[in-house]
Amino acid sequence: MAAPACTTAPVIAVDGLTRRFGPRVALDGVTLRVPRGEVFGLVGANGAGKTTLIRHVLGVLKAGVGSVRVFGRDPVADPVGVLSRIGYLSEENDLPGWMRVDELIRYTRSFYPGWDDAYAEELRRAFELAPAARIGHLSKGQRARAGLLIALAHRPELIVLDEPSSGLDPVVRRDILGAIIRAIAEEGRTALFSSHLLDEVERVADRVAMIDGGRVIFSSDLDDVKQNHRSLTLRFAEARTRPPALAGVLTWAGTGHEWTAVYAGRPGGLASAASECGARIVGERTPSLDEIFFARVGAACVATEEG
Repeated sequence: MAAPACTTAPVIAVDGLTRRFGPRVALDGVTLRVPRGEVFGLVGANGAGKTTLIRHVLGVLKAGVGSVRVFGRDPVADPVGVLSRIGYLSEENDLPGWMRVDELIRYTRSFYPGWDDAYAEELRRAFELAPAARIGHLSKGQRARAGLLIALAHRPELIVLDEPSSGLDPVVRRDILGAIIRAIAEEGRTALFSSHLLDEVERVADRVAMIDGGRVIFSSDLDDVKQNHRSLTLRFAEARTRPPALAGVLTWAGTGHEWTAVYAGRPGGLASAASECGARIVGERTPSLDEIFFARVGAACVATEEG
């Protein structure tokens, strides 16, 4: 199957999506774009709304307020036109335990005209899955590999992975991430990769959206996210029991003379404000995505409580 044609239209377009389950708001006005040919990381704690959003993308849930378009189509109104172009793997990975690996491959193959037998065999060998092995007898890691095989072998334009490596050992997680990277880099396909394991998203994502309490905190190119956040260590002339309130600082950690801030913005502005408080910057580095997430989520929680 040939790689999808280049286009500037996003593969996924979500606009003002709100979803309630009884009194609970699962998604609150979510708007985001997933560009073609990129790995898009959707990060957030368990219960943040990631899976609910993915279920809308797959057409399992219908948008009540707002809209969802995949390849420009409504996944609920046109499930065949959308799902035939998607490969999906979730944390549950509910495969029929009574089937053998080769039976699972033949069964899944019948649903996809673009199924690539040679690629399926390449993945089976790479993932060390014996053809005669029963799915129900495989380890959790082996089942995850089998699920990834059938998600990728029809060479989908969009790969959707919902917490695919949660609870798996590092070797299996490496296999899954490696397969994503190869599919994207070699063929220009698109991946929506949801995970609470932020270090893994940081390794593979081109773009990232942070979601908390059903709201998108921000959505941006990963390099831009990291360039616009800094971890700065400040030394104060006099010991402090609590840090000062400085514009742009998302969170503080420290004690006495030395405090470290996760800061949103360029550090020049903070240096001037810190100087007025009797402090100077003695250390600076790029924070990890994990640090940025917890700084942002913490700031959002504080703002909600104070509001």
